[in-house]
Amino acid sequence: MLHTRACSENAFMIVEALKWIGGTDGCLELVDQRQLPAEFVTLQCRDVQSLFDAIKTLAVRGAPAIGVAGAYGLVLALQKLGPNDSVEEALESLTEARTYLASSRPTAVNLFWALDRACKRANAQHGTTLQSLRETVLAEANAIYLEDIEMCRRIGQHGQQFIKEGAGILTHCNAGALATAGQGTALSVMFEAHKKGKRFKVYADETRPLLQGARLTAWELQQAGIDVTVICDNMAAYLMKQGKINAVITGADRIAANGDTANKIGTYGLSILAREHGVPFYIAAPSSTFDLNIKTGAEIPIEQRAAEEVIRFAGTQTAPSGVTVYNPAFDVTEARDIAAIITEQGVIENPNTERIARRLPPNPV
Repeated sequence: MLHTRACSENAFMIVEALKWIGGTDGCLELVDQRQLPAEFVTLQCRDVQSLFDAIKTLAVRGAPAIGVAGAYGLVLALQKLGPNDSVEEALESLTEARTYLASSRPTAVNLFWALDRACKRANAQHGTTLQSLRETVLAEANAIYLEDIEMCRRIGQHGQQFIKEGAGILTHCNAGALATAGQGTALSVMFEAHKKGKRFKVYADETRPLLQGARLTAWELQQAGIDVTVICDNMAAYLMKQGKINAVITGADRIAANGDTANKIGTYGLSILAREHGVPFYIAAPSSTFDLNIKTGAEIPIEQRAAEEVIRFAGTQTAPSGVTVYNPAFDVTEARDIAAIITEQGVIENPNTERIARRLPPNPV
């Protein structure tokens, strides 16, 4: 069993989903989440192409985690430059790498936020040396990494109030340490409640088609010693009817200015079930997941993934060859069905455009 490890004041993680090894000539080490829970395997990305592939194939996943990974990808982009290359050429390489990495997954806004933030910092370095530029981009990536750890801790502290003694909590997909640089978003709420000695039970939706709930969330909660039960996605309504679910807590990949929230496919259905059964539905996400440039969830681009993910299961074909497949990776939950959005800056209850604007500043990049 892996053990929790201190990573900042009063914060802990079950596992480090990613970390930078070395200086400006270093590499990004990732937990290969495609292999969990059967095997714990790490891989090292030493160029932009390998990182793109890792993001695209979900070796690294979760909106905050791919944002941090993207920022480190810009450090990798600068490694290919030689001593005779100019700073201007380096900045052009960063722009190319930013565009390329941003195309890996279109829904999670944290990726674009982190890439733009690192590029903005780099573009302010005209007149410097190539090595200084490398150090600047690495410092910005490290800052994003450390800030994410702290944001996760604060999300958990703000949100643990919603977990009552003896409660049953339903969560969907994976929003834990594996999805962030820190201890997670939705799971951070559970970790902080657990640290306070609260006893509760978590039901982890399997999360078809790639089973992030069964493979990853159940693994993290089990490692932390939290009571967890895996259920199939189509069992949630029955559990709510039985009164076994007292709250639903999930993460998010992009939140519009009005509070409409994109998360793993199936989240929208859970929000409707929760409303029908009088169960409060909570979103836990850092401020970097908000996209205040879009008014509603109707503007959020939804990633479409390969048919292979649906027609095969654990290497076995489960649908006829050549059958048409529809495989959106995300759906959008309407703000009206969200009891509160839990952020590192506090809780936004009954979210709408005005309440979100009061809590969060405009997008910085």
